[in-house]
Amino acid sequence: MAQAGRRWQRSLFPWLLDFGFKQGESDPCVFTMTRTVDKVEQRVTLGCYVDDLFTLYSDDGPGSLYDDFVRALALRWNVEDEGPVSDLRNVDISVDGSCIILRQEKYIAHL
Repeated sequence: MAQAGRRWQRSLFPWLLDFGFKQGESDPCVFTMTRTVDKVEQRVTLGCYVDDLFTLYSDDGPGSLYDDFVRALALRWNVEDEGPVSDLRNVDISVDGSCIILRQEKYIAHL
């Protein structure tokens, strides 16, 4: 099972590229995609860690880029939306208005 995440990525990454995402140069596990709808640029940024996906998006309404992505992903794989992320790899994540706040208080306290 140690290779399960790697197999998932070998299936997922080509699918993301075919869907229209661009793979990051500095981090191959980060993908971005933009689309303009009614003169408004919509953006989806996706991070993949082993078998988890972390998604940031500018709009999630019906017909949005994010909505289209989530629907296509669910048609291809049996995925589960676990709701808003609160932590990822020992980083606490919160949102305050338009700001994303990252904290490592637990890690620092552990030191």
